[in-house]
Amino acid sequence: MRRITRIATVGIASAALALSATACGGKTSSEADSDSGTKAAIAYDIGGRGDQSFNDAAFAGLEKAEKELGVKGTEAEPSEGEADPDKVQRLTSLARAGNNPVIGVGFAYAPAIAEVAPKFPKTTFGLIDDTSKTGKNIANLVFNEEQGSYLAGVAAAKVTKSNTVGFIGGVETPLIKKFEAGFVQGVKDTNKNVNVKVQYLTQPPDFGGFSKPDLGKAAAQGQIDAGADVIYAAAGLAGSGSIEAAANAKKWAIGVDSDQYNQSGLAKYKESILTSVTKDVSGGVYNLIKSVKDGKPQNGEIRYGLDKNGVGLATSNPAFTKMTDVVAAVDKAKADIIAGTITVKTAP
Repeated sequence: MRRITRIATVGIASAALALSATACGGKTSSEADSDSGTKAAIAYDIGGRGDQSFNDAAFAGLEKAEKELGVKGTEAEPSEGEADPDKVQRLTSLARAGNNPVIGVGFAYAPAIAEVAPKFPKTTFGLIDDTSKTGKNIANLVFNEEQGSYLAGVAAAKVTKSNTVGFIGGVETPLIKKFEAGFVQGVKDTNKNVNVKVQYLTQPPDFGGFSKPDLGKAAAQGQIDAGADVIYAAAGLAGSGSIEAAANAKKWAIGVDSDQYNQSGLAKYKESILTSVTKDVSGGVYNLIKSVKDGKPQNGEIRYGLDKNGVGLATSNPAFTKMTDVVAAVDKAKADIIAGTITVKTAP
């Protein structure tokens, strides 16, 4: 697997990325079409691979496609504080190099994909977590995060002993507010007397709240000091800091995107990770790559919810599965959401 480092994508070095792609067999859009389905690329969101969460889930899908479909994978890392032109250059270079599909991991890639996709009409572009930009060769991979977060809220309300729980959002965007909305509703529907403390680490255009574990750690510690004994963070790499704080205080943490109980980088804290709200980003990435490989590329909105196991609540921690009353409450809530008995809000 070819990996383009952060250094290759910083500022003026974006030009070097284009040269690198050419040196490694980069092609024009017409030449790239002949390689359709044999090479695939993902361009990571803020935090990059190693975040133990969102980006790592996307990588797992690419890795599976390499093993099972025989595609050649390329990864491209972001740079902190980069602008849309950097993303445009990155996606252009990946497409010129013959990758198909080219997948932007995260809503921040929406403007860049909207600009680049029309220039490569025979290349499929995947856009994760965003439906604002569409096109004949754009596949919008989106998830019902609020549904999984509702289940986390049910679990949090059932296990809290202090009647205070916390939610930490990396950056206050509509996407992350879906996590908040579902979590708060799940808590309140289970026990209206539980207080939910909500905090966001940064505000747009500062997206550092997705990449700085120290911010997540400080926020979680503040909520713990205020009485919270369950902390749910939807904050990418920064979420690992909140998990550390919860573990050090012997409180419960709820992970996000990946099953963080099983993430090697968080092994030291795994016993404190009660559960995780999972998004099948890996499955979405794999399915898109396979569709291109099979000659039937996906396009338009492709939604993953509880009904398709596109979101869910992990059960890897034996301590969680032993809480039979909690598991039963979560299972009932899941069934009710799928049946339409419960409608989960997408905004607070």
